[in-house]
Amino acid sequence: MVCWRCFSNWTSHHAVRNASIGFRLPTYTPALAFSTTPSAQLPLPPKKSTGPKVTPKKGRKTLIIGKPKRTPENRARRPAPGERKALRKRIVLSNVNALEVPGMQNINEENMYDRRLEGQVLGLSEPLVDQLRAIEAFKPTQGWGMFRRPGTLMRKETLDLGKMVDVMSSSDGPKKTVRRVLVGERGSGKSMMLLQALTMAMLRGWTVVNLPEVQDITIGHTPYTPLPSSSPTKYIQPTYLARLLRQISTANPHLEELQVSQPPSQDNIPIPLQSNITLARLASLGASDPDIAHQIFELVIAELLAPGRPSVFFGLDGLAHAMQPATGYTAPNMKPIHSHDLTILNWYLSFLSGEAELPNGGIVMAATSQSNAPRVPALDVALSELEGDYTTRAGQVVAKKEKIPLMRYDERVFETFMGKKGKIGVQRLEGLSKEEARGLLEYWARSGMVREKVSEGFVGEKWTLSGGGVVGELQRAVVGMRV
Repeated sequence: MVCWRCFSNWTSHHAVRNASIGFRLPTYTPALAFSTTPSAQLPLPPKKSTGPKVTPKKGRKTLIIGKPKRTPENRARRPAPGERKALRKRIVLSNVNALEVPGMQNINEENMYDRRLEGQVLGLSEPLVDQLRAIEAFKPTQGWGMFRRPGTLMRKETLDLGKMVDVMSSSDGPKKTVRRVLVGERGSGKSMMLLQALTMAMLRGWTVVNLPEVQDITIGHTPYTPLPSSSPTKYIQPTYLARLLRQISTANPHLEELQVSQPPSQDNIPIPLQSNITLARLASLGASDPDIAHQIFELVIAELLAPGRPSVFFGLDGLAHAMQPATGYTAPNMKPIHSHDLTILNWYLSFLSGEAELPNGGIVMAATSQSNAPRVPALDVALSELEGDYTTRAGQVVAKKEKIPLMRYDERVFETFMGKKGKIGVQRLEGLSKEEARGLLEYWARSGMVREKVSEGFVGEKWTLSGGGVVGELQRAVVGMRV
């Protein structure tokens, strides 16, 4: 017989001993009576990794089972360098789908100051359009592509300007220099007034030089280099000067008949030149080689101001960019360059401020911008000081701006406008009168852009909605809503 008490003591004693030496008795799992296969336990699911994913080291290849994921391929053609800028600045001056306005006159040197044409739209001839396009006088936001041919409204300020140009162009007229800055709210027609002034100067045979967008000069997108032997240091932009010389030679066909007054010195011009070279040919040489564009530009300007030459018109659009204390260019000491230290702007501002004169007479005109302009407090104060208190068309008196204490102003801007070198006139453009607005709406109706009847009520409604005849708002309210 077996004593169960002794047997239980023996099994527990040997189990503790076997556990201490790492030995475990095999376990026996009884099988079911009706099963003929050994029992199998389901394996536990693998634990998820919580640590960072280890990427294969460089040089080792990993086995990828399955189809790799395909990234969507962009098959669109990327724009070429400068293509987007060209598309943004593309000017469309005609629309073949627009109606031809019957009996539309062209502006010429005889009717550009005719008071009977106030409130009417006059067309631009094809030679004038080519000349204005060459100096980039047209703007993409002026809505030229909605009409059959380019036309301009003869408002009261336009006729006054035409009369002044006509008087200055006469043989017995005064050879004076008129300096003027155009100001006004956004859409009041400042750039259009500058275009009309350029048109009248071309009609009278003047030489026109235009800086269409000062932002292109100061934004830092053109090559620049210090001007040797200049103190303080000035900086030239050869590529932009070459482009400006190309515009001068294309927009002024009368330069083909003007020759240099004296042979240029070889010390100033590094290439040999003919003694009787024309100014158009001289400008073309500078346009083809940016390395000599600065020397050629100085020589062309000196010849344009020589005695007996035609009057000159200097235009500029975007005056605030020409007054920036910090441009997109950097000096060797890693400080931003002042806009007045760029030779092309320094040259223009010398005529605007009165430091340099126009011996044969002419106009120096600059237009401000309210849609694309940096904030220059010194410019606002200087123009307000020159303009003084003014009264709006609604009869509201606007006081001039005063300096704010403890605020820093750019003294170089004050020196340009208030340096007592020359009188600078400030002309404020406001909204159109109801008669001028009616003439513009009738022109749009004859072009097929207005379907309503142009009655007194319709004119008054659109004139009021446009803020008192602001031409930009009037176009947006009447023509822009249809497009």
